[in-house]
Amino acid sequence: MATGMTTRDAQRLATRERLFDAAISEFKASGVAEADVGAIVEAAGVAHGTFFFHFPTKAHVVAELGQREELRMAGELERFLSSPRDLRSLLAEFLRMVRSMERRVGTVLFRELLALYFSPTRPELRVWPDHPVIARLIVEFDHARDRGELDAEADPVNSAMFFLLGLFALLITHERNVARAGVLEQYVTTALRGLEPR
Repeated sequence: MATGMTTRDAQRLATRERLFDAAISEFKASGVAEADVGAIVEAAGVAHGTFFFHFPTKAHVVAELGQREELRMAGELERFLSSPRDLRSLLAEFLRMVRSMERRVGTVLFRELLALYFSPTRPELRVWPDHPVIARLIVEFDHARDRGELDAEADPVNSAMFFLLGLFALLITHERNVARAGVLEQYVTTALRGLEPR
């Protein structure tokens, strides 16, 4: 038990984690809209109202999943960037991490997660740092520009955001198969070619 945490706090956190895990399992099986809160609370072994005490809506569970996945990816990026990398290898690694996340959470939930990520109605979580993955990609686009890999006039913020938006659009609209893998790799090449020094 963490320092200063009461037994009741620890029980509350354990209940919340059981609900989160049960909700993710239900979302993977049914999709978020069709997910049955009754099945979630039954799997977690709690009363129906307990779900809404911890998560005001099902979208809050998906938003928290997104937060957890982004923090995981931020850690992976930091480890990957502990040695010097060019922008192409970074974007290839980022693509690998995103595809790994899709395998972990399942295609249906992955698409819903991406859709919520860009939704104006996305729930705000109480503890949500600035998007660490986006922030790191912006820094790396800036470093790549400084190294001469990108055109001197390429704006790192816009370059990173355009790359991410295009990538996520492809991930949502293309079926997960061998052909999509080629499309994604070609996208990285095309995005970088558009940013090369003139």
